[in-house]
Order: sequence, then C-alpha cells, then structure tokens
Amino acid sequence: MTTFDKREEAFEKRFALDEEEKFKAVARRNRMLGQWAAEKLGKSGGEADAYAKDVVSAEFDGGDDGVVHKVMADLAAKDSAATEADVRAKMGELLAVAAAQVKAGT
Repeated sequence: MTTFDKREEAFEKRFALDEEEKFKAVARRNRMLGQWAAEKLGKSGGEADAYAKDVVSAEFDGGDDGVVHKVMADLAAKDSAATEADVRAKMGELLAVAAAQVKAGT
C-alpha cells in the first residue's frame, strides 16, 4: 500500500467517524428538543419520553424541517406562544450541547 493509499484510507475513516458523530448529535439534539417541547406541552415521565422518541422519528420523515413541523404543530395545538424561530433557536442551542456530549462520550 502506498503512502497515498494510506492517507486516503485515513481520510475515509475520519469522514465515516465524523458522519457517525454528526448523526448521534442530531438524534440526541432531537431527543432533548422533544423533552423541552414535552415540558411545554405539560407532559412528564413516560409520556414525555414517548413524545421525545416521536420527535426523533420526525427527523427520518423530513429532516430538520420535519422536526420543526412536528414540534410546531403540537405546540400550536396547545396554544403555546412558541414561534418557529424559538424552536429553531432551541435546536441550535441543543445541537451544540449534544455535539459536546457525543464528543465527550457521555
């Protein structure tokens, strides 16, 4: 194996690891966002955990927009004062927390 091949392989491994960390951070962010929204919806305990899982599942249906749409629809049904900007800001805040947690291995 040449030096170039070794270098290419190292870059591929790094890319795969970065993508895995990104996936885990987004899933964790969505779970935390679900917990936050559940609190605003008056849910707690197992009901809040189930809601958080639904929010994580929304990522697979429509990406970040799917998550925002689900949370906004549920908050609107409860007459919450939260806006889309509030939800997106919370997502950004929680993504930073989640990324740090994933990198730390917690």
